[in-house]
Amino acid sequence: MNDDRYIKGRGAQLNPTSRFESLVRESDPLELQEAGERPRTQFTEVYPKTILNKVTSPDIGPAWSMNPYQGCEHGCIYCYARPTHNYWGYSAGLDFEQKILVKKNAPELLEAALRKKNWEPMAIMLSGNTDCYQPIESELKITRKILEVLWRYRHPVGVITKNSLITRDLDLLRQMAAERLVKVSISITTLEESLRRALEPRTASVAARLKTVKTLVDNGIPVNIMMAPIIPGLNDHEILEMGKKVAELGAGSMHYTMVRLNGDVAEIFEDWIRKNLPDRADRVLNRIRDCHGGELSDSRFGVRMRGEGKIAEMVGQQMQLARKLYFGDRKHPEYNLELFHRMKNPQLKLF
Repeated sequence: MNDDRYIKGRGAQLNPTSRFESLVRESDPLELQEAGERPRTQFTEVYPKTILNKVTSPDIGPAWSMNPYQGCEHGCIYCYARPTHNYWGYSAGLDFEQKILVKKNAPELLEAALRKKNWEPMAIMLSGNTDCYQPIESELKITRKILEVLWRYRHPVGVITKNSLITRDLDLLRQMAAERLVKVSISITTLEESLRRALEPRTASVAARLKTVKTLVDNGIPVNIMMAPIIPGLNDHEILEMGKKVAELGAGSMHYTMVRLNGDVAEIFEDWIRKNLPDRADRVLNRIRDCHGGELSDSRFGVRMRGEGKIAEMVGQQMQLARKLYFGDRKHPEYNLELFHRMKNPQLKLF
């Protein structure tokens, strides 16, 4: 994309007005770039009272999620979490990837929750909303501190990320994996680097993510691949190739979700694809609609993450074939819930 009207290094090219704002904002956030500057990422510290969110969706199953950051600098254009930024008074567009809220007290909040008498160990997902290893984590190390708390209490956790920064914490992950306390999902949307750069401008490269899979596996850490989302007309032709590649690297499983352009994501994505792939835009958008009953999104449990119709069925069949051909009977170990313990005396942490 060589258009001077395109915001380089960002996914969203729009800043739609938050549905909670009374004032309508200008949706074209190019003023800074036209003045010779690029939109800079801003980080704001917030102080939530709780950090764990109960997951009750039947699409996922019972668990807890934990997000040390709100908003995500990775800038994935399709991200279903974008509309959650509205609750903080920000846009789901450029704001979502430019204005990041930081929860530095997350490790302390987590420890307080684990110390409660009525806490029962259950897998906690890092992250259920935004990536816990997005770029600022290399400086703030909030996710690492969270892992340290979980390891101290021998509590199970699942990590989902697109960032190779996770290998920084191999020392903790190795120990946790040896006790069946951690599973990692690496999200790889495509094997085509040019498409990755357009879809996910500030994520780790395809090569870096594949290397991360191999590194984690070599260190005894169970790895699942999330091919998420499948965008029909863009990456659905890669399913078998993806399965073969990641299985060769030692991944134990591969799963997927079908793209759903919820809320403002529909406007943001359509603007993006018409600017980046104008010759394929209508075809891709129509195929997405074919998977969601004529709409660009679907909120129904049991359907929203897989879609329905012939295209969705073909995607599901290809994924099943990839698993059969390349993963065989590989299985991940179950989380160990028996090792969890509460520390009655905080001073014990010093020994």
